[in-house]
Amino acid sequence: MRILLAEDDASQAQSIKTWLEMDGYSIDWVERGDFAISAIEQHQYDCVLLDRGLPKATGDEILQALRKKQLNTPVIFLTARDSVQDRVEGLDLGANDYLVKPFSLEELSARVRSQMRQKHCVNSQQIHFADLTLDTQAKIVIQNDETLTLTAKEFQILYKLMQKPEHVITREQLEESLYAWGDEIESNAIEVFIYQLRKKIGSQYIKTIRGLGYRMNQPQE
Repeated sequence: MRILLAEDDASQAQSIKTWLEMDGYSIDWVERGDFAISAIEQHQYDCVLLDRGLPKATGDEILQALRKKQLNTPVIFLTARDSVQDRVEGLDLGANDYLVKPFSLEELSARVRSQMRQKHCVNSQQIHFADLTLDTQAKIVIQNDETLTLTAKEFQILYKLMQKPEHVITREQLEESLYAWGDEIESNAIEVFIYQLRKKIGSQYIKTIRGLGYRMNQPQE
């Protein structure tokens, strides 16, 4: 899952970026509001973390631009503005959540998880397909009561596929969700991850749709 972080405090941004990457997210970080607007226009994000006081375009302006495009991407304001009126204004603008600085990174992780669950309409923290159970909070996959050992990127690919198992997910969509700006991507990286996943969960669960991408496949009895 890919997150846009718009924060002009470099030290704080680096702490947030490092922390969320340990949670398995890919983070794109920008220091200016106009860069954030450009990023939102060019990429599909699972969540956006916005400082309200950005240069060149404020967090409020970025949020308004996003909502004008009718994008329902979850947005969490990260700001030092802590009055009740500030919170009310931020939420009325269309923010999904409002976190006042200074905040704990553990709480930020919990707020992000909450928005992810709401965005994908997952009432529990688990997604099921055949005999596979994927736990979005514990970051584990269980098959026939056995916990599988997956890498972070293998987990993210399986999560992307299991969200909408009947849909074909392209190679480009998988890369978009796995990698942040500046990450080096091997030309066959997705194919390698799919191959490794099939070895761990069984080759019959992921079907290659030639020329299009991949989707989940119900194994035959």
